Amino acid sequence: MQHRQQGFTLIEIAIVLVIIGVLLGGILKGQEMLTQSKIRAIEKELDGVAIAILGYRDRYKALPGDDSQANARWTDATSGNGTGTIEGEFNTSDGTKASLRAWQHLRFAGLISGDAEGGKQPTNAAGGITGIASNTAGNLIVCTTNLPAKIANAIDTNQDDGLPEKGSIQAYEQTAHNTPQTDLATAYKDDGSTQYTICRKV
Repeated sequence: MQHRQQGFTLIEIAIVLVIIGVLLGGILKGQEMLTQSKIRAIEKELDGVAIAILGYRDRYKALPGDDSQANARWTDATSGNGTGTIEGEFNTSDGTKASLRAWQHLRFAGLISGDAEGGKQPTNAAGGITGIASNTAGNLIVCTTNLPAKIANAIDTNQDDGLPEKGSIQAYEQTAHNTPQTDLATAYKDDGSTQYTICRKV
């Protein structure tokens, strides 16, 4: 007696393909929503830090990190040297630099959250850090690191001109995690591996 082997019908195959398509669509949509959430969080953080710096300057007539009267206000704070700039790289771990002390001053003033005595830069939604400094032109900048091209480009487009080498937001290709602003990018390379540091004027 011969047994007839039964395969999948076209309708069954079509149903399976539709299910796979729905699952893939859901995964891609979920990834896009996650990316958009990171973009919004980083934009909000850049805005918040810029507002905190300006708020500190208005309240105390000094820049956070550079404030020579900080220890007189908060006994656990380290005073700055009052030069009128936030010296040091934004990503420094050197507690003697104003760019790291700035976080201590902002936290003691209650303008941002976090451990004032710990004195570290906050972590952004992409796993990088957000830092403060004065650039070589003397402008106050807020920088944030480890951004994939898609996120860096979106922030630049939303808040500036979308051109990494021009405008109030500039982007730098990273050579490693949390690297400072050295290699100014001329275009965003969405190759899945290149990461960027973006710096925004306050």
